[in-house]
Amino acid sequence: MLSCPSKKFLGIECFGCGTQRAIVMVFEGRFGEAFQMFPAVYTLLLFFATVFLSFVDKKRNYGSLLIILAIINSVIMVVSYFYKHFL
Repeated sequence: MLSCPSKKFLGIECFGCGTQRAIVMVFEGRFGEAFQMFPAVYTLLLFFATVFLSFVDKKRNYGSLLIILAIINSVIMVVSYFYKHFL
């Protein structure tokens, strides 16, 4: 797996630390552990599935859905980051 440049060079975890491991855990069927590792893993996978669908299905406009999913994903990432490090 790729190492986080922020953690490697600055010693500070970024908002996306744990994403790779969480996605691997989802594909291994370890859903609870994946959520504990990175709570935004499921919304992130839904976001990427919608991006893929928007490339495949050109007839529909997925722009507003992608914006909503990006906002939800960002909020979950920020809240979980602060919860993990400050509470």
